[in-house]
Amino acid sequence: MSERFEVVVVGSGAGGGVVAGELALRGRDVLLLETGPHMTAASFQRWEAKANHDIWWPLRFAPLPDGDLVTFLAARCVGGTTTVNTKVALRADDHDLAKWHAATRLTNERAEPFGAGDLAGHYDRVEQVLGVRERTDWPKSVYTLEAAFRELGSPLEAVHAYTDPNCQKCGSCLQGCPTNAGKSTMNTYIADALARNLLELRANAWVERVLIEGGEATGVEYVDGEGERHVVQAGVVVVAGGALNTPQLLLRSGLESPAIGRHLGLHPVRLVYGLFDEPQDAHMVYPITAHAMAHQHDEDGGFVIEATTIQDPIAFATTLRDEDGPFWGQRLVDAVQKFRHWNGVLAMVNDDNNASVSLDENGNEQFAVAFQPVEHERLDAALDFSREVLERAGAKQVCWTGIASTHVQGSARMGDDPAVSVVDRNGESHEVKRLYVGDASLVPRTLSVNPSLTIMALASRLAEHLDADQADYLSSARLAA
Repeated sequence: MSERFEVVVVGSGAGGGVVAGELALRGRDVLLLETGPHMTAASFQRWEAKANHDIWWPLRFAPLPDGDLVTFLAARCVGGTTTVNTKVALRADDHDLAKWHAATRLTNERAEPFGAGDLAGHYDRVEQVLGVRERTDWPKSVYTLEAAFRELGSPLEAVHAYTDPNCQKCGSCLQGCPTNAGKSTMNTYIADALARNLLELRANAWVERVLIEGGEATGVEYVDGEGERHVVQAGVVVVAGGALNTPQLLLRSGLESPAIGRHLGLHPVRLVYGLFDEPQDAHMVYPITAHAMAHQHDEDGGFVIEATTIQDPIAFATTLRDEDGPFWGQRLVDAVQKFRHWNGVLAMVNDDNNASVSLDENGNEQFAVAFQPVEHERLDAALDFSREVLERAGAKQVCWTGIASTHVQGSARMGDDPAVSVVDRNGESHEVKRLYVGDASLVPRTLSVNPSLTIMALASRLAEHLDADQADYLSSARLAA
C-alpha cells in the first residue's frame, strides 16, 4: 500500500530545500526525497578526494566544436550545491529580470512584466533565514590584487555571503563547512524542520518518474538505497533536482513540451591564476571574498570577476593550461610545488542559454553546448581582463582552467507562453496539473550573478503559493489521507 503526503519534493538544494522546509514549517505534510546522502558538519573534513566521492556528482561534460569540453560541477547530497558552494548572496537586478520577460513573456499576477518587486519580499525572507552579511575581512590575497582592479577601472567590492561570524576562512567550503558557519538549505531550512519533527526526509532516494493520471501528477516512484522500489501519492509534486536533472525526470515521466531541456544557461566560468614571489595562500579564504562588477551587464562586457580563490590541489593540478596547452610533466610539477604562491580569480560570463540537456534512445543523459560569437567574445574578454589584473599586480606567470559550469539554469523555464516555457508564473507545468518545478530550471535567462539567492527566493515564492492552495490541491490530498 502506497503512502500519501500533501507535497512530495524531489531534490533538497537551493530550490527543493526551501520549498520543503517552508511548507513543513507552515504545517504541511511534506516528503523530501534526495538522491544523495544526508551528511552534516560532523562528517565534513578538508579532504578533497573524499568529498568528491561522497557528496559531488561525478563530473559531467558537454563537447565543444573545437574538441574542448564544458565541465559541469554540482553536489549530490542533502542541501544540494548549497552545501558546497561559496555562499555568495547577490540579488538579480533589473537588467537580468528584463531578459526574463523578453524570453518567455513572463508576467506577474497583475499581468505586468515580472520584475524585482515580485521577488523583493522573498529575498528579504531568505536573507534573514540564511543570515546574509557583508564580508570585509579580506585576506592578503585580495589586497595583492586590489590596486590592479582599481587601476583598471573595476574596483573590488565586498561580498555579501550567507556565512556567520564563526567562519574561520579555512577554505573548505567545497567539501562542506565543518563548523556550520557556512549556511545551506541542509543546516537551515531542512534542519529546522527536522528538529521540530515536521518534515519527512529520505536520502539516497532516486526518483525514477512522476506518476501522472488524467493529466494530473499523483505522486512519484522512487528506488531507495537498498534497491527497493516505492510509490508515494501526493496532492502536489515539486521537481527540484537541479537544471541538469529536472528536465530528465520530466522526460522520463512522459512530458512532451518541446521546451523541456532547451534554453539551458551555463553562466560559464574559468579560474585564472597568477604566480607571485610571495606566498598568497589563496586557499585559506572564504572562497569568493570580493568581486568586481564594472563589466556585469552585456553592454559593459558581460562578465563578473570574483576574487580571490584557488581550486584545491587535485582540481588545481588536473586543470591547468595556458596558450601552449595543458600542463604536463616538469612544467606541471613546478606549478604544483608553488601552490601557495598562486593567486586566482573566477571569471563568470553571461551566456545566452544556447545549451541543452536531453535523453538519448537508451535513456542516458546527453548535453549540448552551442556558444555563439558574442558569447565567445565575452569569454575571451573576461580571460583577457583577468590576465591583465594578475600581471599588473605582479604575477610572473599566468595560467587558467578550461570552461566549467556550476550555475546551470533555465532548462524548464517559467513563462506565460507554453511554446517557449515549461511552467507558468507559479511554477506549475503547462501540460500536467499538480506538477511544479522549484529549482534553477525555472530561470528564463541566465543571471549575471551567482544564482543561489534568486533560486531560493523563487522557491520561497512557490512555497507561499502552494500553501495558499487556491486550487485546493492540498486540501483534497489531506482529505484523501
